[in-house]
Amino acid sequence: MTEQPHLLTATSALHLLQIGALTVEAYVTALLSHIRTSEPTIKAWAHLNSDLVLSQARRLDQLPFSQRGPLFGLPIGIKDIIHTKHMPTSHSSPLFPSPPSTQDAPALLVLSNLSGLLLGKTATTEFAISTRGPPTTNPRNAAHTPGGSSSGSAAAVAAFHVPLAVGTQTGGSIIRPAAFTGVYGYKPTWGAVSLAGVSSVSPTCDTIGFFARSVADLELLATAYRIEDLEPVVETPLELKGARIVFCKTPVWEKAEKGTIDAFAKAKELLRARGAEVVDLELPAAFAEVGEWARTIHAGEGRASFLGYYLQDREKLDSVIREQVENVKGVSRAGLLAAYDGCAALRPVWDGIAGRFDAVVVPSVPGEAPEGLGYTGDASFCAIWTVLHAPALNVPGFVGEKGLPVGLTVVGGRCTDLRVLRAGKAIGEVFEADGGWKDRS
Repeated sequence: MTEQPHLLTATSALHLLQIGALTVEAYVTALLSHIRTSEPTIKAWAHLNSDLVLSQARRLDQLPFSQRGPLFGLPIGIKDIIHTKHMPTSHSSPLFPSPPSTQDAPALLVLSNLSGLLLGKTATTEFAISTRGPPTTNPRNAAHTPGGSSSGSAAAVAAFHVPLAVGTQTGGSIIRPAAFTGVYGYKPTWGAVSLAGVSSVSPTCDTIGFFARSVADLELLATAYRIEDLEPVVETPLELKGARIVFCKTPVWEKAEKGTIDAFAKAKELLRARGAEVVDLELPAAFAEVGEWARTIHAGEGRASFLGYYLQDREKLDSVIREQVENVKGVSRAGLLAAYDGCAALRPVWDGIAGRFDAVVVPSVPGEAPEGLGYTGDASFCAIWTVLHAPALNVPGFVGEKGLPVGLTVVGGRCTDLRVLRAGKAIGEVFEADGGWKDRS
């Protein structure tokens, strides 16, 4: 093995672990050594117990080959709003003294029962909604935000602390930090992964998702969670020559900055050069309301989600959370119902539109990661697809004027996750090769 273990993708590491060329203990030891070097700057972790992790690694190494699951030995970072039995769950809130839960969340039981290794808890903003939390930095430039609220999960993967990490998305908390840190971020179709044991902001939108450095790694997790499409997916790679790929600016295109505008144009050029049929799509006028509907749903459901904590000790809550409970935005029940009904009506419309093409490409974020750690960035481009329950995949590859990564998103209709990943893999190979970011990473 010539590559340093911490640089391995999940699929590469898994191969070595399965054939016995790399032990789980040696792999974890290498990761912990690398983490000790860079964590003082990155601050990706809310809780990491080296002794616990190494003991779990040794236990996995003792498993007979016949009992080793399909995720054998893969270290995975877990966002610190997901309950874990052997590690604290603090939600990045002073309300929680960080005692471990009585059991792992069901989504994590999937990973551990398939022989995955829960390495530690990654930093998040408070309850995955405010900007208050550990000052995680962007591994590409520590003066810039890694995005939120899955800040630590994205940063840990980008900084080679882990090959895989789990996050959540209510608005843009997977796609945005993935775009800002230059990694792949996958938000499945809503409901594909259990949310039991996860701190909720908006049940209508909350979705567990994943970070990785390759689409193949994300496909491992999609298989682990038994995510299936409505129709059988062709298992051969997507052939870009002749593929119909549509680019959709979305109704919030006016927020696009130079980095995203340039990436959008270059992406079209690169795919056309590979023989793809590239066309533009303008969404029906009704979709212009989706962003506001998403904000209404977040505010209305967040009010209910945090009322108990507010009554317990509102002074310990970030002002963003207090204002939601106090309904500062004045969300009415009529407005909330209108948002629910509007989104429900447009979901099948979007499914039909997306189904006409081999891939749909949209912006991930306005541009490069903002400077400073007090603002995690605008989620407007992501929130549309979250509230429509659509699968979305940030594909890295481009670079902005400040030398930071810029990603684009491949999105699909509901329950077309494997199709989105298949398209994202083919498109990602092009973006990574010729988008410009590879030369900077």
